[in-house]
Amino acid sequence: MQFVIIVFSSRNETLYMANMFRSNGVMVQIVNTPKEAGQACGISVKIDESLLPIARNFLRSKPFRSFYGFFRVSQKNGCQSIERIS
Repeated sequence: MQFVIIVFSSRNETLYMANMFRSNGVMVQIVNTPKEAGQACGISVKIDESLLPIARNFLRSKPFRSFYGFFRVSQKNGCQSIERIS
């Protein structure tokens, strides 16, 4: 299984991003941020990787000051790997 998390250092901006998706009819999840993703507020927005272009457009449209990055999370055979993506 593979997905992307959008990481912010602000809890409010994390929830705002999730609401932007939801108000556009796209259901997303709020998940705990893995510690490997670095310093963050503790929660992230989980999306399918196909939604990355939409997420990037949202980031360009609003002044998200606490955006930390996109991370690809892969889970295989009970192991989880996280890599930062641009």
